[in-house]
Parts: sequence; structure tokens; C-alpha cells
Amino acid sequence: MFDIHTIEEISLLRESCELECKKAGGRDGRGTVPESFWETYSAMANTDGGVILLGVSEKDGEFELINLPDTGRLRKDIFSTAGNLSKVSVNLLSNQSVSDIQIDGKAILRVDVPRAKRSQRPVFLNGNPLGGNAYRRLHENDQKLTDDEVKRFLAEQVEDSRDSWILPAGFGLDDLCQESIRAYRQAHQNLNPAHPWGSLDDAAFLAQIGAWRQDRMTGKQGLTQAGLLMFGTHPVIQQAFPYYMLDYQERPEAKTELRWIDRVTLDGSWSGNLYDFYRKVYPKLMADLKTPFHLEGGERKQETPVHVALREALVNALVHADYSDRASVLVVKRPDMFGFRNPGTMRIPVEVALKGGEADCRNRLLHQMFRYVGLGEQSGSGIPKIMEGWRLSHWRPPELYEKLEPYDQTIMELRMLDLFPPGTVSLLRKKYGPRYEQLGYEGQVAVALALTEGTLTHGRLAQLTGRHPADLSRVLHQLVHDAQLLISAGNGRGAVYHLANLDLPQPDDVFGKEISSPHLAASSPHLAASSPHLAASSPHLAASSPHLAASSPHLDSSRDVQGRLVSSHLPHPIVDDVKFLAPNFCAQMEQLANIPRTKRKIDREIMKRTIHALCENQYVTLDCIAVFVRRNAKSMQSQFLTPMVRDERSLEWAFPATPNDPRQAYITAKEMPVDMEMEESE
Repeated sequence: MFDIHTIEEISLLRESCELECKKAGGRDGRGTVPESFWETYSAMANTDGGVILLGVSEKDGEFELINLPDTGRLRKDIFSTAGNLSKVSVNLLSNQSVSDIQIDGKAILRVDVPRAKRSQRPVFLNGNPLGGNAYRRLHENDQKLTDDEVKRFLAEQVEDSRDSWILPAGFGLDDLCQESIRAYRQAHQNLNPAHPWGSLDDAAFLAQIGAWRQDRMTGKQGLTQAGLLMFGTHPVIQQAFPYYMLDYQERPEAKTELRWIDRVTLDGSWSGNLYDFYRKVYPKLMADLKTPFHLEGGERKQETPVHVALREALVNALVHADYSDRASVLVVKRPDMFGFRNPGTMRIPVEVALKGGEADCRNRLLHQMFRYVGLGEQSGSGIPKIMEGWRLSHWRPPELYEKLEPYDQTIMELRMLDLFPPGTVSLLRKKYGPRYEQLGYEGQVAVALALTEGTLTHGRLAQLTGRHPADLSRVLHQLVHDAQLLISAGNGRGAVYHLANLDLPQPDDVFGKEISSPHLAASSPHLAASSPHLAASSPHLAASSPHLAASSPHLDSSRDVQGRLVSSHLPHPIVDDVKFLAPNFCAQMEQLANIPRTKRKIDREIMKRTIHALCENQYVTLDCIAVFVRRNAKSMQSQFLTPMVRDERSLEWAFPATPNDPRQAYITAKEMPVDMEMEESE
């Protein structure tokens, strides 16, 4: 998941759902495997896997190495316990999972815990999955699974398909909506005019598609769960699935307020089954999409890859939902995005689903029923189709993720935000003409990223294209040496690429080449941002340190009444040094950062909102941000600032050509994306 080689990398670590650090020193200082290790092992295995570091202590957000003189004994203890079924339900570790790390002469132990397979979950302790012996990872904590959650894990473990069970005798064909069946059969006949099922009566037809089934072992026959979900009526469906809820909302603005201008939900005005929900919602999703004139095989093609992507996303949410769980199926349409949520987490890891080719559908009969009428892909190709539709539109890649609060849910967000700012592609076409068109998709993305973000790395290009590293190396080589559109600095996959002949502001243009210290304010362990003992609440504190001050303002620069540096190279003033700020303005900045200044652990969204407020209509340097929020500058840059620029596009760099320069500054983007709130309106 990540490599650790130096004490500097240790200092950047932060406990999260993927990482846990444990001192593991033992009473004698020789090291021991703490009891809490196995709780974390269970939690990570039942969530998305992770890394446990033994021999690393954490206090007030700072990490310290604790030497483990006998890592071999710890390794033996771990494998001995992992193989003891009365202690741990399954051993997921291999020899490669546990490794020694030597840093500055100190030994620590790294344990890579993989995500358990569906057939292995829940991973539990003490021989009993119930009674609080199984855990899952929630943020940086190990949380006990409730007995109901454990039972859902066990059901997922033993049932390949969750919708094939025959319902009790009280449920029958009379509980199905005849109009839904008629519409489905018409769609099937339109798609397959000569199909032999077309001549069957309804009962025989429903048996063929799996809505009615006979158990050959017991002789029991009846309506299946899939049949009721697909064609039933709302009151009857909720008798079998008490938490069953469908909701479509069209919201007028890209805001988190839960206002809606159109809604489809279970209000008694229609059947309430899955097939009719699809028939009602799909046309609404497509209503505003443009369909360009396009001939295929001599006939006009009425849908684009975006149409296909939205259809797949809607069907995907319906057939992968866990209808025994408490969250609702929710579909949201906004001017800037489409959102799809279904109850239940994914059966396979997200990264596997994104690649495609591995199918593990929760409701296979439902999936089959949709496919009989031409809806939904098979063999794990649905999500790649969605990704492809968005890629061809040059939009930001779709986001697929799981949430465990307040209930298990899987969310897919399809944002109609351009991968690049508006006009980027037309500017490149105008500048380079046919040369740009001939680059191919990966080459075009590389050049556009170099233009909009100032720099490009191998890893960044891989993140947004999903292509194999070797393929991207060839693309970048061609752009540098053949097309001569990029220039590179550095070697191999660590190289940084710039667009040729592009004049961007540089830190030296604003600050000059003379800097009093390469380690500015918050990056120093002695400064206010990283030490709880310094009185950083004083607006004059940071200025008292000789390490805070950069060089004096240049002859072509000046300071405004707030004490911010004004440079002809930047369109906005820059907060570059706390000691120059007017006391009232400095106090205002501290007030904006009041929550992170007074609380060590806060929600990530609160920190992001604080950063946006600090950087509104002004550039603020990395070190000044760190001083105001009382955090380590390097951690702030890696955990918040860089992702907010590159992934969320809610911040912009002052110096895009040198993103990792310690003098980097940030400003809140003019059109800041708004996160989707997957919640129901009242």
C-alpha cells in the first residue's frame, strides 16, 4: 500500500482506516504482540485491508520509532496465533505479509492485512462470531460488529445469490402487478420477436425467468424473492423486506441542500417494484442529455456512451443492493452530477470492480431478469462501461466507494465536471492543430494536464487514465522526444513533465532566490504549528521565529494594508509571513481556523472547509496554513492540500510548475465543486 524507508516518512504517517500503529514494546522492552493487534486484524480483514506497524508509537499526532530487538519472536507469535482457530477464525497472512523494517538503526515490524474474501468474512476472534468478537474498521478505530451485522456477513458468505430463496406459502402470483408483467413481456418480445417464451402464459413465463421456482430437493415451489422485488407491489414487498425503499430525486442546484424539483418514491401512486422504478427513472435521467446525429450500420444511433453509462449505473444499483439492510436505494440527478446509492457494501474490492472481469452479483436472478430485456452487462463489465462512457466525454473519472455510516452502502458518483477546465481542449487544438488530435487519448490527457496543472507525473497520468505503467512510459517518451510537446526534469517514473514553451510564475519571481531557511515555519518541529507547547494563539508568535521569515519583499513587490505580499507575478495578494500581518487581520485568520487550532482530532470535512476559508480570494503559503491550523506542514500538504488541488479541484496552486516547492501557496478555486449528499429529503 505504501513504502517506508526513512524517519521522515514515518513522521508523515497518520492513523487511518488503512493504517494502525502500535507501540508493542512490552513490559521488558523486548517487544510483544498486543492483544489489540487481533482486533485491528479482524477489523481490517472485514473492511478493506490495511497495514499494522508494530514498534511505532503515536502521541498528539506525532509518530516515534520504538526499537524491537527481537522481531523474529514477534513474527513467530503472530503466525502461531493466526493459525489457532480458537483465537482467530482464519489466517490471511503469508510469509510476505510480515516484514522487518530498519530505520535509523531501529527495527519495526510491518504486517500487511489483506481484505478477506466473501467466503471468509466475518473474520472473528475467540471462536464465536457473535457477542462482539468481530470488528470492522471505521475511520482510525476498530468498531465491534453488532450481531445483526455479523448475520448479514454470514448470509453473504453462504449465499451466492441473495434473491433466489422461495418465499413462504403466503406469497403468490396474486401479489404481482399485472401491468408490470405485461410491460416486461412486451419489452422482451420487442427485443426477441421469435423467442419461444413469447407463446407461454404468464405463470410459465415467470418460471422461465426465475420469478417462480421449484426446489428439486424438497419439492417446494413458489414465488422467489427476485420475482417479488421485480414485479410485486409495494405493501407486499415491504412485508418480505421491511427496510425496502426506493427514491429518485432531481435537485435544481449543485448544492448539498436537500431540495428537489422532481421525485419518484414509494408514495402509493404506482406499483413500487424495481422494474417500474427503472421504467420511471431512466427517462428522467436521460431527459437533458444531448443525442448527436450518428449513423451506425445505416441507421441513426439514438444513444451515446453517456446514455449507456447511466443505464448501467441504474441497473447496477438495483441488482447489487442488499434489500435486508437499512439504507435506501437512492438516485440523485443534479446539474453537475448523477449519484447512485444502494444498501450494502461491495462483494469484491473496489479496485477489482473498476478493472472488470470479475463478477459477484448479490442478486443474480434480478440481474438475469434485467438482461433478458437488454438491460445490464454481465461478467463484471458493467462498471468498466460506465468508466468508458465518462472517459469519452472528458469528464472527471467516476467515483465508486463504500460508506459504513450510518448504514452499509455503496455509492457511485458520476460528475459532469470536465477533466480539464473549460476551453482547455479547444485551446490545445488551436495551438497544436492535427498534432494534438493524433496523440491518442493518453497523450491528449497528458498534454492537457501539463497545461492545467502546470506539471505532470507518471503517477498522476496513471491515476486518471488507468493504463499500465509501461504503456504510459512509452506515451511520455513520445511526447518528449518525438512530438516535443513536453519537457522533463528527473529520471524514470519520478520525472516531472512541463508543457514546452509555457511561462508560469515561479517562487523565485515572487520571493527571490535568497531564503533565510529551507525549512519554513510549520515544517520545523520547533514552530507553533507542530508544537502544542507554543502559544500559537498569539498573532505575533510565528513572527518571533527567525525560521519563519522569507527574504525581504522585492523592489517590484509591496504589502497591502493587511500585510500581505503583492506581486506583479500573481493576480491576488499572498499571505507569506505571519509576522508582517496586521494584528486585526491575523486575528481574523486565527478565528477562521478556530476549530483545528483548539481540537487535535477533527472531521476531515471541517479541515477542508477551514482551508477554503483561509484561502478565499488570497494565496496562503503552505507554512502559514500550517501555522494557522496548528498542524505539520508536510502532513497538511500530503493529506489535504495536494489532493484538494489535483483530485477535488477546490484549490489552485500559486506556482503550478513547482507543486512541491516549500514556498508553495494556495487559493480557493473560483468554482469550487460541491460534494454530493446521498441523503433522503423529508
